[in-house]
Amino acid sequence: MRRIGLGALLVLSLGAVSANAGNYSGDTLVRVEGTVVVPDSGAKVSVGGSRVPGADAEVSTETIPSLTITHFFTKNIAAELFCCFAKFSAEGKGALKGADLGDFWAFPPIVTLQYHFDPVGVFKPYLGVGFQYIHYFDGSRSPATGGKINLDDSWGVALQGGVDMEIGNGWYLNADIKKVWLDTDASWKGTGVAAKVDVDPLIISAGVGYRFNFADLLGGRAAPAPLK
Repeated sequence: MRRIGLGALLVLSLGAVSANAGNYSGDTLVRVEGTVVVPDSGAKVSVGGSRVPGADAEVSTETIPSLTITHFFTKNIAAELFCCFAKFSAEGKGALKGADLGDFWAFPPIVTLQYHFDPVGVFKPYLGVGFQYIHYFDGSRSPATGGKINLDDSWGVALQGGVDMEIGNGWYLNADIKKVWLDTDASWKGTGVAAKVDVDPLIISAGVGYRFNFADLLGGRAAPAPLK
């Protein structure tokens, strides 16, 4: 249901901006994308405070819909918000190989400060740096431990690179890659089982974007400022 709700939000967002003329010098860029989240995960598992030798865990790779909103302060400097919801599963490795450790939902927004290079033909590359915050919720009961999985919220540094390609009338095609370094503490309620988990996701996105002047949604402005 959350994925359906996000999909509706994406459609409504693009529907709202498409009523206004696209502008490659506009101050706002909205993208709808498909995103693959590939955690580079590992875990140190303990029971009752004692480390379990050889016990490890990994987080599943997932493909999800996503939305980004970018605001341009100048023609080169911008800030971007990446947003989505995702459901992941945790599975044992090593001494826990194949163990079902439970499913959980994540709300993992990323904020980056970006430098957009001047266009090279129809291509406009950019680099970004920022942070990701992940809120984990709705953990399920693990058949392997007998307890419900719970993960602490986490923060991490994010690096980003991407390129927009103009396709006319304010529309872009986009490809983007982000790397984040973060970890979290996991526990299984009532079992004494806990883990220190490295998540470190690689986040790969591709989709379509639309650039416009935000003030146009509020009734227009006297003299649009060129930002391209």
